[in-house]
Amino acid sequence: MVVKKPVVTYTLLGMNVIVFILMTLAGGSENLGVLVEFGAKVNALIVEGQWWRLIAPMFLHIGFEHIIVNMITLYFVGIQLENILGRIRFLAVYLVSGLIGNLASFAFNPNAVSAGASTALFGLFGVFLMMGESFGSNPYIRVMAKQFLLLVVLNIGFGFYGGVDLAGHIGGLIGGFLMGYSVGVPYVGSVPLPKKIVSILALIFLGIMMFTLGFKN
Repeated sequence: MVVKKPVVTYTLLGMNVIVFILMTLAGGSENLGVLVEFGAKVNALIVEGQWWRLIAPMFLHIGFEHIIVNMITLYFVGIQLENILGRIRFLAVYLVSGLIGNLASFAFNPNAVSAGASTALFGLFGVFLMMGESFGSNPYIRVMAKQFLLLVVLNIGFGFYGGVDLAGHIGGLIGGFLMGYSVGVPYVGSVPLPKKIVSILALIFLGIMMFTLGFKN
């Protein structure tokens, strides 16, 4: 496996930082009006047809601490995973995981105004769990999968203390897990075709189900 410059990770980092600066100049990233204006997840507005709010939140952050933690996570996890998956697969995992996470928030956390890259980041964690399940015989993958499993358990545990969009995190995690099977990990090993097909169908089903449920809520 040839180590390549993590262009996608650096681009995502830059986009998040630029948006955060723009939000700060517009009145502050913790200002509710600014959050809504820049595209935070607001169920009522999504129902009215602003579906782009299912994508935009993964590029918004609420406060300096929020963006610092998420960008440090993106930097270290992104560099590793982009090299393992390749640029196109990595970007697909990131965006689809973020979308599934925001759909989960739309469906199961209807009253929250949500923002943050955590939905997409949990998707990256999900890929490591998928690799641990599929390629656990690889010592490096096995160790990494165990580390990320512990990280996921701790994060979900802290999520019960409030102030965290737990539905979005779990949705992103599931999205990333399924995307790992869907796009494959050719530098590590092959994924059987039936698993790929089932995972793609599961992603489509979950997306439609949560989108529909969000409208009902």
